[in-house]
Amino acid sequence: MNDNNKVVDGLLVLQYQSGNDKALPLLVKRWHKKFCSKAYWITKDADVSKDIAQESWRLIMNKLQSLKDPNSFGGWALTIVYRKAIDWIRTHKKEDEKLHEYYNDRVIDEHEPNDNEHLKKELLKAIKSLPENQQLVINLFYVEDYTLKEISEILNILAGTVKSRLFHAREKLKKSIKNRRNY
Repeated sequence: MNDNNKVVDGLLVLQYQSGNDKALPLLVKRWHKKFCSKAYWITKDADVSKDIAQESWRLIMNKLQSLKDPNSFGGWALTIVYRKAIDWIRTHKKEDEKLHEYYNDRVIDEHEPNDNEHLKKELLKAIKSLPENQQLVINLFYVEDYTLKEISEILNILAGTVKSRLFHAREKLKKSIKNRRNY
């Protein structure tokens, strides 16, 4: 994440903490869409992701006065969104897995994709088969371009744990893709 963005967010947080209520809508404008997209990446449900973003904002507004490092707003707030989304997943996991499995089987059976599409589908299916914690690290590192340190802050885990999850996820993906190609 860009240092300039952290500084802007930090200034907005400081303004809000100082009593400037106009700073909060600016933070919401900067972050709400990202919160929705993060929640959607985890839940795969647009309506649920919007609800999670709203719930996250409620919690953020209640705790924003006590944020000690205003420049860490992004990682701190995304951690809240991730935790709310993971909580939702845990409560709806079985139903969600059945629907995704059914949908993925139908889509793969109905289409004859070209090589790139086929490889992309294989990779996405392999990523979905990873444990949730490895899926999150893969997404944050490769899709969102966060550094290992930023990921450790967002997920509230050690950088070494991030490295380990990333390593094991890569190994599983290599093995999974290799096994699928041997069929």
